[in-house]
Amino acid sequence: MVGLRGRAPKWDRFAHWAPGAAILVLAGFALLLVLAVLTDRSDIDPERVTPPEGELVEELVEEVVNTEFADGEDERDTDLQLYDRIAERVADGENYYAVAVEEQRARDFPVRPGLAVRLPTLAFLTAWLGQGGLIALAALLGLATLLAWWRRLDDEPGGEENRPIALLLLVVGTMIGLKPQYLALHEVWAGVLLALSFGLHRRDKWALSWLAAAAALAIREHALPFVLLMGALAAFRRDWRELAAWAALVLLFILALALHLSNVSDYVSDSDPTSPSWLVFRGLGGWTANMVNSSVLHLLPGWLAAPIVLLPLLGWAGWKSDMGLFALLLFVGYGVFFMFAGRDNNFYWGLVVAPAWFVGLAFLPRALRSLWNSARGH
Repeated sequence: MVGLRGRAPKWDRFAHWAPGAAILVLAGFALLLVLAVLTDRSDIDPERVTPPEGELVEELVEEVVNTEFADGEDERDTDLQLYDRIAERVADGENYYAVAVEEQRARDFPVRPGLAVRLPTLAFLTAWLGQGGLIALAALLGLATLLAWWRRLDDEPGGEENRPIALLLLVVGTMIGLKPQYLALHEVWAGVLLALSFGLHRRDKWALSWLAAAAALAIREHALPFVLLMGALAAFRRDWRELAAWAALVLLFILALALHLSNVSDYVSDSDPTSPSWLVFRGLGGWTANMVNSSVLHLLPGWLAAPIVLLPLLGWAGWKSDMGLFALLLFVGYGVFFMFAGRDNNFYWGLVVAPAWFVGLAFLPRALRSLWNSARGH
């Protein structure tokens, strides 16, 4: 080509850096795993989990194979009881905001700032469908997510050969959240919908992915980083149409959130207590604790579970594909968020990303082989 004569391709020009870079990556990740082992917050002590966010640890450390539905006679976590009661009263025709503020006050849960009151979407959905309808909807979403990932993996390099183990890991990631007794949790629904959106996304076909992400964002504002990353990658690809769609979703969310906060303010007073700050630097332990306690790894000792929960990141990093890049950026981004935001009793925020998190383990052997070969100069 004119103007490029005599110039080696960029991958050849930088090939001599590959061995050193691979060694640095391996050393850096080994250091991260060691730090995860040594962190003093890899486990959450149930005694430290107190209101206002509830007492979910005892519920989540049940055996993962126990899938029986907790009926009305079983004791429910205080958060779950709150969401159940709000949905019941909304089903009876009462105003959501009046009910939510009243019920949170009755349980000494803060209602200030307005973000302490959940978005109303899940309460209305529960009131409309009932518990049986929620279970059916969760089953359909779970199946749809598996189908979406089955098809998406078929389109990615190396995806088809690793598809069985990847789908098994996807099931493992959603196992806790989709148990019927946890369907009152907003993070459960947001997490499954984001996994569905991830599986549905294609560069040239993203409308269904947009709808799934919009549904997640309507339930829990913690889905916003996913949407922002989708928009950022669309901008990087210079796909202005897709970028405009994600930007419009962000704008719609901001308007909806402003309306939500305005409605909450109509029912609170200055005498209501304010929630403790969610900006609490917990470091690497905050990251690992959120993910361990939102997954089957809660059954392991913290010193062992903490490094294991980070291994999928290396698998995602070593998978040279659109899915690998997106997952790496997404999960590292949420990990940094968990390091700076969220108290110890907010660990279930990890459910927002838990469903797809562990799929990266399917690509871990490929990543290790690639890094090892690069380090040896092959």
